Amino acid sequence: MLHVVHHVDYMAPPPERGSFRFDKYMLVMSALRDSGYPLCEHAPPPCPREWLEAVHCPDYVAEVFAANVPREKERRIGFPVTARIRDRVRHTNGGTWMAARLAMRHGYAANSAAGSHHALYDTGAGYCVFNDLAVTANRLIAEGLARRVLIVDCDVHQGDGTASLTAGRDEVFTLSLHAEKNFPVRKARSSLDIALGDGTTDAGYLAALAEALPAVFDTFGPDIVLYQAGVDVHQDDKLGRLALTDEGIAARDALVVGESRRRGVPVASALGGGYGDDPAMVAARHAHSMIACASENARWKPPI
Repeated sequence: MLHVVHHVDYMAPPPERGSFRFDKYMLVMSALRDSGYPLCEHAPPPCPREWLEAVHCPDYVAEVFAANVPREKERRIGFPVTARIRDRVRHTNGGTWMAARLAMRHGYAANSAAGSHHALYDTGAGYCVFNDLAVTANRLIAEGLARRVLIVDCDVHQGDGTASLTAGRDEVFTLSLHAEKNFPVRKARSSLDIALGDGTTDAGYLAALAEALPAVFDTFGPDIVLYQAGVDVHQDDKLGRLALTDEGIAARDALVVGESRRRGVPVASALGGGYGDDPAMVAARHAHSMIACASENARWKPPI
């Protein structure tokens, strides 16, 4: 069973400015429903304002809630922050939180949006408004649901916002595996960064991940993994610089979930990046990624 979090607000009407495609989010759910894989769908509540203010600048949160974000910040984000976008990002942040709670019960759960790893303290950036990964990690620790949170970011772009927002926190470990020459130009410092050269294929990517991830588990000892499962590492992605195949992405997902579940650690994934002229094809990659994670999770049964 794939437990997937989705909300109608994920499919916000496109703002009048910006090139970001919001149509893939409903297409992801269509692909999942058409796949025949057993699903259990969950609708998240909006993220409380105070949870966002615990991670982001309260003045910036107020700008978003008022749908009055300064134009220079909207340019960094990549689209205007309308009232519908405000409602969307509150639900996508609530979605990652719900996925984490579901993962604690079922081993793995997915948010069908979010993974907004570029959002910084006082501004959004790179199509990200609020950083759901940092918000969820902070809340899990604040509520005593986890002592240590591992954020595994396998998007093609470095998780600079997540690294910045959790810097100096011993109870949060950020691992970012990304294309060295891709966005952002100025990288932050994650707990561990693995920068890959242009054109890295399945073999090189999986070798790097397989070398790093078990060591992080052994030294850090997380209670939960938040997984940014971007599919923009695909060889045909419009904004990627790596060269993974469909099979390579599935192997990546199985590796992350397998290493986690082998240790009894739950995994909650967020959708992350995926770009192309055919949104249905991009949506299919995301759906296949979630199914690969759920299938690997199904292999690990608790002892009787």
